[in-house]
Amino acid sequence: MCAIVAGMSVEPTAWRRPGPTARQLRNDVVIGVAVAAVALFNLVLSTSAGMFFGDDVPSRPEQVLWTLAVTLPLAVRRRWPAAAAIVISIAFIGAQVRHSPEQQIANGALSAAIYTLGAWDRDRARARWAQIGIVAAMFTWLGIAIAQTAADLPADAFEDAAGPLEPLLATIINGVLLNALFFGFAIFFGEAAWISARRQHLLEVQAEELRRLAAEAGERAIMGERVRIARELHDVVAHHVSVMGVQAAAARRVMEKDLGKARTALAAVEQGARTAVEELRRMLSLLRATGGTPDERPTGSGVDRVDELVSNARDAGLAATLGVYGEPVPLPESLSQAAYRIVQEAVTNALKHANASALDVRVRYHTAELEIDVTDDGRGAPPGATAGVGLGLIGMRERVTAHDGTLEAGSRADGGYRVRARFPLAHAEAVPA
Repeated sequence: MCAIVAGMSVEPTAWRRPGPTARQLRNDVVIGVAVAAVALFNLVLSTSAGMFFGDDVPSRPEQVLWTLAVTLPLAVRRRWPAAAAIVISIAFIGAQVRHSPEQQIANGALSAAIYTLGAWDRDRARARWAQIGIVAAMFTWLGIAIAQTAADLPADAFEDAAGPLEPLLATIINGVLLNALFFGFAIFFGEAAWISARRQHLLEVQAEELRRLAAEAGERAIMGERVRIARELHDVVAHHVSVMGVQAAAARRVMEKDLGKARTALAAVEQGARTAVEELRRMLSLLRATGGTPDERPTGSGVDRVDELVSNARDAGLAATLGVYGEPVPLPESLSQAAYRIVQEAVTNALKHANASALDVRVRYHTAELEIDVTDDGRGAPPGATAGVGLGLIGMRERVTAHDGTLEAGSRADGGYRVRARFPLAHAEAVPA
């Protein structure tokens, strides 16, 4: 028995089982009273059948008292597990010492008390010591009872014995074995119940943690999607509105001098407005999309449409040129769109902020990377400005970083501004420039 108890003491003790609920406490009271009633009825049956364990049978009131003392504490077995188990154990031994005839239900009450002690006591060290103390007391009493019985046995007590063992030895082994199994099962299943409750608690904690992590992941996904959509809207609106503003200003200046140029500029404004509306409609359809993976959603323009950006810049009055070097290779859609957006942002900045007159866009397909190079002859970055402060540059860096690329953005030594982005091409087979 001590080995069993010691073996179970290695279980973790940091967790404290929550106490019983109000409903469980009410159930314990009902069960305790019901068991006491059954035990009293069994006492009547035992005395009526003459089932006495000795000659000095206690009086009827004392028999009732011992019966209630062994069973009624079950009414508080989960409220005070250690106290209930100790009281029942003492009453159990006292009833046997006094030869109380009711012992069948008493055995069940003792087993239930030891089980509850292991399953519900929140102080695990106290529960272990209480179990050890109860088992030690029970086996001590068993030894005393066997010694008393052996001393009073008549000479012909085992005259019908025919086994290979000594009759008294066989009786002792039988009593020890049965009691060891009795207490062992009670302690084992009580400990198993406590471990099961602990595991249930851990599962609930893990489930709550998983729900929290899932909620955080959902929030991060939503935030990332918002940032991506904000970046797309910035690129679309800023570029087209900038071009429209330049063209409208040009139309205003030449309205009275050259109606043909004014019409051309206004046509460019109209086309820019239509393109901006189309891009915005695409973004709204993305926002409304409820299914599909990101790769299945509507995408914007790719690097094959960079010439349209250059043409828009040229229509806005810039001396814009485009050069494509190397052998173009198929690009992932996301990478192609990122390259297009970088050129778009660079052109927008040249129109809005640089006061540039010339713009040079170069797309280079190297063996292992795609290079986007946009330069202008404007006034460059303001003195003291930090590269990457503006929303447009932040968006460009985010796009490049998403594809494991590098970005260089800043004023040139000979004047103007330069944006150079490099994207690695893991599976490309392009011809060097």
